[in-house]
Amino acid sequence: MSDGFDRAPEQTRPLRAPPSSQDKIPQQNSESAMAKPQVVVAPVLMSKLSVNAPEFYPSGYSSSYTESYEDGCEDYPTLSEYVQDFLNHLTEQPGSFETEIEQFAETLNGCVTTDDALQELVELIYQQATSIPNFSYMGARLCNYLSHHLTISPQSGNFRQLLLQRCRTEYEVKDQAAKGDEVTRKRFHAFVLFLGELYLNLEIKGTNGQVTRADILQVGLRELLNALFSNPMDDNLICAVKLLKLTGSVLEDAWKEKGKMDMEEIIQRIENVVLDANCSRDVKQMLLKLVELRSSNWGRVHATSTYREATPENDPNYFMNEPTFYTSDGVPFTAADPDYQEKYQELLEREDFFPDYEENGTDLSGAGDAYLDDIDDEMDPEIEEAYEKFCLESELFDLEGYLILP
Repeated sequence: MSDGFDRAPEQTRPLRAPPSSQDKIPQQNSESAMAKPQVVVAPVLMSKLSVNAPEFYPSGYSSSYTESYEDGCEDYPTLSEYVQDFLNHLTEQPGSFETEIEQFAETLNGCVTTDDALQELVELIYQQATSIPNFSYMGARLCNYLSHHLTISPQSGNFRQLLLQRCRTEYEVKDQAAKGDEVTRKRFHAFVLFLGELYLNLEIKGTNGQVTRADILQVGLRELLNALFSNPMDDNLICAVKLLKLTGSVLEDAWKEKGKMDMEEIIQRIENVVLDANCSRDVKQMLLKLVELRSSNWGRVHATSTYREATPENDPNYFMNEPTFYTSDGVPFTAADPDYQEKYQELLEREDFFPDYEENGTDLSGAGDAYLDDIDDEMDPEIEEAYEKFCLESELFDLEGYLILP
């Protein structure tokens, strides 16, 4: 009779791990019990990876520039493609500016040899700086470097002169742009912030070697702020706040050196906008925060400022941590009160200032305390000897610890 399980052929029998030495399996007289256990061998997986596989780059990463920039613009069909590739590379990897800008400038000196090529270079950088978010700072740094290292200087102007001419073209339509549609205003705001970065980063070397900023940009930024505040729409005001946070401290210092009060006028205009303009509540808060920032010297801390000891006249928080006392009538007073000295003297003269009071019928002064009465005032002989020695040595020294010689 079948037991319900058919024995599998030898080659398809289930494999079992051999029992350990501690596990003793009773011997059975069946053929299956006499069979030796089989050892399972794990299959070896063959990798499909190859050492000759192309290098992996994340999606959206452009590696064409890094592979060919050292060869210069000769590998590119046009100069504009080479420059655009480098600009995209800086956008993705801004940290490579310091290590690759010198090679880029040297390549441009060999490729940019005509007026048209220089004009095209300026336009490409301008468009990248005003159309790509967060590239305005990098674009300004790039413009500053090229203005000092490009050797071509045609009759139409050198790199810096052509760049400022391009900015002037956009500057001349500022009033129309500030009133334009949303797309126009957005492009105008990008130009404003790029001009602010140029003002901070574009260095002009004088004949004596001193480095200054472009005064023409300082004047331009003042007029751009006027255009933004004259059209107090939310996005215009936000752009003005960003520009002042970026350049406010430098602009104010420059105006003060010339005896101008331009920043005072701007702050007054901001306060008028907060009171009169129909801007959103959030934008008004931004404007008020900007006024507060300016009142704190634009958040700057001068570590070399002369230290002045705090007094009630120059420190409004001088009495903040002073203790509070109470008169006999329970009226509180502090050191800030005009009649503090009189009240405090009266407090000291009160006979009950430190009264001896009883708690649970016990006088805390010590009088009549059995334990205190039993205290012996006499010192132990050994302690008394040590004390006399200490007093004798103390007489040989003055208050500052110096030995007094006879």
